[in-house]
Amino acid sequence: MAQLLSYKDHFNKTVLLAYPVMLSQLGHIMVGIVDSIMVGQLGPKELAASSFASNFLAVFMMFGIGVSYGITPMVAQADGKKDNDLITRLLRHGIILCLVLGLLMVMLMYSLTAVFPYMGQPAEVIDLGTPYFFIIASSLFPLIVFQGFRQFSEGMSITKPTMYITILANGLNVLLNYLLIFGKWGFPELGLNGAGWSTLVSRVLMAIAMLVFVRRYHRFKAFRAGFVLNRFKADFFKPMLKIGIPTGGQFIFEVGAFAMAAVMMGWLGTVPLASHQIAISLVAISYMMASGISAASTVRVGNQLGKGDFPNLRRAGNTSFIMALVFMAACSLVYILFNGFFPKLYVDDAEVVGIASSLIVIAGLFQLSDGVQVVGLGCLRGMSDVRVPTWITLLSYWGLAIPSSYVFGFVLDLGPQGVWYGLLIGLTVAAVALYTRFNRLATKKILAQ
Repeated sequence: MAQLLSYKDHFNKTVLLAYPVMLSQLGHIMVGIVDSIMVGQLGPKELAASSFASNFLAVFMMFGIGVSYGITPMVAQADGKKDNDLITRLLRHGIILCLVLGLLMVMLMYSLTAVFPYMGQPAEVIDLGTPYFFIIASSLFPLIVFQGFRQFSEGMSITKPTMYITILANGLNVLLNYLLIFGKWGFPELGLNGAGWSTLVSRVLMAIAMLVFVRRYHRFKAFRAGFVLNRFKADFFKPMLKIGIPTGGQFIFEVGAFAMAAVMMGWLGTVPLASHQIAISLVAISYMMASGISAASTVRVGNQLGKGDFPNLRRAGNTSFIMALVFMAACSLVYILFNGFFPKLYVDDAEVVGIASSLIVIAGLFQLSDGVQVVGLGCLRGMSDVRVPTWITLLSYWGLAIPSSYVFGFVLDLGPQGVWYGLLIGLTVAAVALYTRFNRLATKKILAQ
């Protein structure tokens, strides 16, 4: 039997994997944050339009990222077994899967713009948001391609190059935003659409950079046959999709709940919607960084599963839960203490700042739940357990959070704050259920040895 590592050892191993992923995840979301801050300088209408389009895109983006996550645990388990032939096939089929998925999702998003006028949003939000949405929807294809190479690399426990590529791409996005939103240095002044073009260009370059890295990195030399895409077998996509589609569904149920909350805010008016965008962009920072811990937990748990080392599997998972709790507690404290400061980075409209400040306090309250639930999904994904967690997320967010948001926000007339109280309830229930599920499964495997 393998030696049971201490929590300190597991912490060190998880941190080495997690911090580059956390920064990479932060890079993903910082594209939207920077866009919101710079678009906010144009006014509340542009910020509300950005919120509507970005929240709509986020549902598709997170589903695509979730499907790509089906690659990581399979690669991690194959790496634990040292099966190079299987790793090569996973690379090939992962590339093909992300190419096809990205194309299909962009085409679907284009077609769905036809329903925008019927979603009960202010007219100026639809007018400004629709052309912006077309541009950022196009950026989803290179993002999903990037994800395919990224998830392969992370499954092999190589995480730093993704971090560097993402940081550089975000620096480029900030520069292009400045040039294209405001028309600096002779560039056209495109306003909100300038932010969209900046996102598209930076994500194309991210995809190219990640492809070149995986192709040329010396440790991946043995897997270069994975780039020969005409040797695929349809049956080999099934195990990837068996993990990836439910994982995408999990993201859809959570992100979709927040997107539905944005729609409800639109029913309340342009100002609540702009306020929601500010608060949700801050929540997204901590969530995406916690999802970096979650991604590391998928690799660590997947490796232990491949080795058949179940005591260390459970301890690796519990280490990730502890890390998430500590990190999200710090985020909670920052949000609550500085709830009045953050909105002023976006706008100077007093009404928007007031509502956003109150929402940020509620966001601070659900940080612990958000961290535990996302790590729970990552640990269970590492064990290839996705069906039950998908049901947990569906019931928590759409069976509980959204109905509660409507009741608090509209029936009890608590307004924007009431909508967010419902989200708090759903996240808390999901966190408890997913943590319980992981420890139950891990303990069952230990007892069965």
